[in-house]
Amino acid sequence: MLKKRKKQIGVGGMVVTPLHKRLVAQVLDSGRFSYGPFLKRFEGEFARRHQRRFAVSTNSGTSALIAALAALKKIDGWKDGDEVIVPALTFIATSNAVLHNGLWPVFADVDPRTFHINPEEVEKHITKRTRAIMPVHLWGVSAEMRPIMNIARRHGLRVVEDSCQTLGVAHRGAPVGSQGDIACFSTYVSHIVTTGEGGMLLTNDPQVAVYARSLISHGRDNIYMAADDDRGLSGERLREVMGRRFQFVTAGFNYRATEIGGALGVAEFERLEKNLATRQRNAGQLLKGLAPFAEYLQLPWWPAHSEHSFMMFPIAVKSRKFSRDEMTHYLETWSVETRPMYPLLSQPVYKKLFGNIAGQYPVATFAQKNGFFIGCHPELGKPETDYVIAVFREFFRGNGLAPVSGVA
Repeated sequence: MLKKRKKQIGVGGMVVTPLHKRLVAQVLDSGRFSYGPFLKRFEGEFARRHQRRFAVSTNSGTSALIAALAALKKIDGWKDGDEVIVPALTFIATSNAVLHNGLWPVFADVDPRTFHINPEEVEKHITKRTRAIMPVHLWGVSAEMRPIMNIARRHGLRVVEDSCQTLGVAHRGAPVGSQGDIACFSTYVSHIVTTGEGGMLLTNDPQVAVYARSLISHGRDNIYMAADDDRGLSGERLREVMGRRFQFVTAGFNYRATEIGGALGVAEFERLEKNLATRQRNAGQLLKGLAPFAEYLQLPWWPAHSEHSFMMFPIAVKSRKFSRDEMTHYLETWSVETRPMYPLLSQPVYKKLFGNIAGQYPVATFAQKNGFFIGCHPELGKPETDYVIAVFREFFRGNGLAPVSGVA
């Protein structure tokens, strides 16, 4: 008989190592908590791993998205009310970043296998006011970027990749987050690389990088971004920096990250490959253990040309014999934490803004009604995944539903 765990199996988690503690202690000992050497090192490693020229650290992935769109709006001369196409299934931060810039999100339905934005649906929603496409790489695997980039080129649109949930893997041989004009990442505690809270904006465009870095620091003149940018200067150069270091050239935000976050990020990159291998191993065990129930559950699918880092393990209920809510309630009762699959268009605030439009997006609506995800993070091992599989088996057994293969 299955014995209930006292400790919950959460949807997210990180492994804190002696290196994390040692680097954070170095920051504390230095007394330097604002933008400094650890953040610069973290930015450099982020850019290198994604084949990008520039990286701008932020205090969240949402801040990175807002700054990315604000930079493009300024540089390209977009007007309030101009449109950005986003998936109808995503975390609310994606479309909120559009709204916070005075732009209008236009939703496109998603692919029924991956639940990523469907390029064919993107094309249907392009108007004379469309300025950008924002594909979202959900749960650890890339959206289909080749057709999206082709659409953007044909119509002269910008592409901002919301890669907050996907890092460290490839799509068609290139790092996820290396294709669009800008890519934005999150380092929130449940994500692939975590600094507790944090984000990163990547681009190859120096104008975007300069403007974004200014935006995240109140709109400050880029001549002075770190506390030591005036160290060692003399003569006319010192006068120039002194004259401009408290100038603000645009109405910006305070989206700055901290040196402690930078130290955590440096430590995280040191064990990224190990963490990815653990996530992928956990996912493999879950896929194998849940395969006998494929008649009732839609399990993760991804194309052969994409790698999957499994930030989460997404599942959708496709049987009418039980509901998503019945299953997730059972899992939670047995200490397996769940999250719904992004009920975006049904959120109260979005119903006020856009009306009752969910019916226009049948695939996204199916996912939002029937989808959920569970944890797949490095804190978990075989005992935990075996337990999760056993809980699923007990649910099916209790509902009189035998595995398709007959495996008990």
